[in-house]
Amino acid sequence: MNDPSLAGRALPTTIPQYLAQLRAALEGADPAMVQDALYDAEEYLRSELAAQPGRSEAEVIADVAGSYGAPDEVAEIYRETEVTVNRALRTPRADTAPMLRAAAEASGVEPAAPPQAPVQRSLLARFFGVVTDPHTYGALFYMLLSLATGIFFFTWVVTGLSLSLGLLILIIGIPLTVLFFGSVRGLALLEGRLVEALLGERMPRRPRYTDRSRTWLQRIGDMFTDGRTWLTLLYFVLMLPLGVIYFTIAVTLLSLSLSLIWAPVAAIFSGDIPGVYINDVNVLPMAASPLVAIAVAAAGALLLVLTMHLARGIGKLHGLIAKNLLVRL
Repeated sequence: MNDPSLAGRALPTTIPQYLAQLRAALEGADPAMVQDALYDAEEYLRSELAAQPGRSEAEVIADVAGSYGAPDEVAEIYRETEVTVNRALRTPRADTAPMLRAAAEASGVEPAAPPQAPVQRSLLARFFGVVTDPHTYGALFYMLLSLATGIFFFTWVVTGLSLSLGLLILIIGIPLTVLFFGSVRGLALLEGRLVEALLGERMPRRPRYTDRSRTWLQRIGDMFTDGRTWLTLLYFVLMLPLGVIYFTIAVTLLSLSLSLIWAPVAAIFSGDIPGVYINDVNVLPMAASPLVAIAVAAAGALLLVLTMHLARGIGKLHGLIAKNLLVRL
């Protein structure tokens, strides 16, 4: 680490000042990364302060700056790590290499040598490339799972709010309300991990940062006045209609495309000609001839690929929704 005295600003003397400087140094960074950085820094600083009870905050922070780093240095490390992880997890494309290089330069890190420009794939290869994208299958699984999670989140919010408001006139209503809002924050973190794992959107990996220098009553009050809490409740309520829509789209399109692909094979083994029946009359035979069978199977395969593209697009869109409603600093 660099000498703290060489930092661009005075070294903070309290933990809130340290966190405020760290937040300022991370301005413009991914909000999820900022939340993780603030949580990690506070955990480390408070553990060091607890381990040295005879020393003041200023003395502990001065020592910590030599090992953990000053706020500007910690911010630089987090930016560098984020760039490195993104570079490792994603194969750089020609259009993303300049952005990765700019992010590295903004963090003060010596940018790595630019990767060799990948061979430009044809339009057909890019179209069918969605089949090999792991986030495609993650998005499909999320769409199928969203019905169950949407029902759970909606039920949890409606039941929790109803019980909390209904019991506020009793003593038990106050702790029940606090526990409910605390559980909402925990569920938001869990949903964020699910979104990042399946949809690929960067979400917080630590709980939300809270100023632990404030009293318990002040922190409980912050929970109710924090806009993030109410946006999380809105997200959980929206998950029910979104879950129904996602599940319906996924099941309908997957069933239709797989049925078309399987129809010629089914005709061979069953002896019946699959098709569209109206009043027991096959008005649109799907395997009346080899050419028709091939065309039907090809249409099913094409529909399956289009379904994957749609799922990938829905996954990206939902990732943005989750990012804007669950992650706010």
